[in-house]
Amino acid sequence: MEGERVVLTYKDYEALPADGRRYEIHEGELSVTPAPSPRHQRISRNLFDILHQHVKVRSLGEVLFSPLDCILDETTIVQPDLVYLDPTRLGRVSDRGIEGPPTLVVEILSPTTTIIDRSTKRQLYRRHGVPYYWIVDPEARTVEAYVLAEGSYQLATRAFGAEPVSLPPFPDLALVPASLWP
Repeated sequence: MEGERVVLTYKDYEALPADGRRYEIHEGELSVTPAPSPRHQRISRNLFDILHQHVKVRSLGEVLFSPLDCILDETTIVQPDLVYLDPTRLGRVSDRGIEGPPTLVVEILSPTTTIIDRSTKRQLYRRHGVPYYWIVDPEARTVEAYVLAEGSYQLATRAFGAEPVSLPPFPDLALVPASLWP
């Protein structure tokens, strides 16, 4: 029928081309964004290095970086910039990616993803029960840490500057936000 919505699934997602674009499926709808910029990737690397070291030294689970499929369900496949899985969620890692919600999702804003990350993906992560969501804003030079409570994300911390901060779910993390910016 004309006007009938086509709902894409993981099977459709697997058939998409490897052409340098970032493909995701948000509740059956295709989302396409350009590959991240070098600045974005440097911020991602800097944050990954900090989180990976913190998690590894304390045996807190695993931190992974994009591109990596996070399969929230068969019609919602996303590629967060970074994900953290606590030890209870490590079994969600499969050959396809991460099957189900990780403990923490980190999105680094870019001009083409700001609205998607702050609205669409935030709602997807909330609906699928991702306990912690960080938004890294390179323009504002901030890290916003959200905690899922009573079905919605509550801002726990908005970190900036050169003072170390702890962000949930890491009570003993000493993250210096200024160290993220290249």
